Amino acid sequence: MPSNGEIIERSVNDFVKVQKRMLLAKEENAPKTYEDLKEDYISLKVILASMGVNLAELDRIKE
Repeated sequence: MPSNGEIIERSVNDFVKVQKRMLLAKEENAPKTYEDLKEDYISLKVILASMGVNLAELDRIKE
């Protein structure tokens, strides 16, 4: 079973990757892809917030 630190690390990495892909989708005018990624973004944001991670520095999308 992964520790809280491992869960946070994995979630932060996934959160950063999802945001990069969301920004690319927006730039490429791919609204369906953007909305699909947004679901992952919201889920990861909830997980990180519930674990006490300050998202102020990480969150580039701010939705």
